[in-house]
Amino acid sequence: MIFPRLATTVLVLCALSACSTVPRIITEYRIDVQQGNVLTQEMVAQLRPGLSKDQVRFILGTPVLVDMFHLNRWDYFYWLKKGNSATAETRRFSAFFDDDGKLLRVTGDVTAAEPTDADTAPESRIREIDLGSLPADGTTSMPPPDEKGFFGKIIDSVGL
Repeated sequence: MIFPRLATTVLVLCALSACSTVPRIITEYRIDVQQGNVLTQEMVAQLRPGLSKDQVRFILGTPVLVDMFHLNRWDYFYWLKKGNSATAETRRFSAFFDDDGKLLRVTGDVTAAEPTDADTAPESRIREIDLGSLPADGTTSMPPPDEKGFFGKIIDSVGL
């Protein structure tokens, strides 16, 4: 009588241990992993055409990648993986310089606002921001409060 119970228990334990996924009742804590440069809109708003490489490094920080074959391009990369999620959020930002080491233009990822419908995924696109429309000497007056600035118009066109 005791042998069939023991055999059944051993068989059930062997079957459960062979499963590739075991439902977890208690999950462990996983930290958020963040790598790269965190760039804010305020930091990007300080960029003007004609800034030197040292000034751009002061504003944005040291770039993650300076390619030895493209010395006039700096790449900033940001990667965030939330501990409770399997997806990773990535951002890319590039600054381009002329032969004299002056800032020409910047490009980067821009994501649209989260849609209210759960069935459509957020759209991701790469935008190139034209810094040529700004004066090189940096003597710009602030736009009136009712008028949006350069980056405010870009944010509105993206939908953020």
